[in-house]
Amino acid sequence: MKSDDGSTLDEPTGEFPVASGHDPRVTITGAEMVASFVDDAPVVDPTTLLPHWTDAPTGQVPIVVAREAAQNDDPWSAVPAPAWREGEADWVAHEDQFDASILAGDEKVDDARPWEFILPEEEIAEEEVVRIEAPRPTPTRAQRTRQRATSNPLAGRAVRQSSSSSVSSATMTGVLLAIIVFAIFFAGPLGVTVLILASLAFASAEAYAGFRAVGAHPATILGIVAVLTLGVAVYNKGLVVLGAVTVLLTIFGFIWYMSAERKIDVLDGLGATIFVYVWIGVLGSYGILMLSPHTFANRHGMAYVFGALALTICNDVGALFTGRWLGRRPLNTALSPNKTVEGAIGGTIITLIAGAVILPLVSPWTRTHGVEAAVALAIVVPLGDLFESMVKRTLGLKDLGRLLPGHGGLLDRIDGLLFALPTMYYLLHLLKLS
Repeated sequence: MKSDDGSTLDEPTGEFPVASGHDPRVTITGAEMVASFVDDAPVVDPTTLLPHWTDAPTGQVPIVVAREAAQNDDPWSAVPAPAWREGEADWVAHEDQFDASILAGDEKVDDARPWEFILPEEEIAEEEVVRIEAPRPTPTRAQRTRQRATSNPLAGRAVRQSSSSSVSSATMTGVLLAIIVFAIFFAGPLGVTVLILASLAFASAEAYAGFRAVGAHPATILGIVAVLTLGVAVYNKGLVVLGAVTVLLTIFGFIWYMSAERKIDVLDGLGATIFVYVWIGVLGSYGILMLSPHTFANRHGMAYVFGALALTICNDVGALFTGRWLGRRPLNTALSPNKTVEGAIGGTIITLIAGAVILPLVSPWTRTHGVEAAVALAIVVPLGDLFESMVKRTLGLKDLGRLLPGHGGLLDRIDGLLFALPTMYYLLHLLKLS
């Protein structure tokens, strides 16, 4: 090989020149010898030799980790040595070493966070932001239209005085009314259905008039329409329409009072409307349900409605005359002081006799079923009478109407029948007479 100037160069041998008198080995200043040489061959100390990476672990740890667990008298051993945190447990073990709340100031705050600082009061005053909030409107309550209840339900309320009557006039009115009703039964189910619808409409009108007499504002027209609608729908479709008519009454009632010209207490208004609808319309519709041709076969519904009406009349008449003749102990002084325990017992006896003697004359009644029906109605008919008395005393009214001389209104005559009709309907299903 020749150089640029024409001289001949030796071929490279791959060896570095070594100065004479120097050791050809590479050394690091300050490092210890890890091997000695015998005949220019290194001899490795087995105590300092690291195991091959494919060998099984020996369990040894680095000196920085082992030093943390070492127990000696060195004063520097109290200083924790650096360690590697590999798992979640390593962080949990050291999380109490630093309290971030010290950044809050001199006073430690329990709920302080590292990124929040509590400033002195003067600095807060300088940086305070003024918040302008719109005043909240004060809720106003609709003016209550009905008088508040007192310890005496008759105090401060309009009390309608009943006309002077006698036992003879009441008896004559009752006999005439019974003749008219039983004569309509010969006209068939349709005539009796019309009679029940008309009676429920008049009774609802009397009840709504009673509520208006004390300052309430029921939706009278809407309520009467709902009662009539329910009666007609039940006759054609059965009890399945009860929920639909009730929902419609509630919705239209809300619209009624929402569009009123002045504020009305909706609890007194809509509450009274729905109350009368349920009391008279729903309970009375069971009589129409029994007359429906879809309920009982062979037109037996006429016989069952007749049985409910006959037992109710017998109970009322028996209680009236027995109470006037032998009555001494009031049945319920708070609700009806004129009703006596003796009258209730007399009414029950007359009802049982009617169930055993009168009802078996009408097919498909039997003496056993007649007595069973008489027992049930002897319990619920007085309850219906007491319920109406409770409503009248709450409203502060003596009677709810003057349609019938000596009896008051029509509702005063059918109050027990309203409880008797649904009882008779479910009793027939219980006795499997349907």
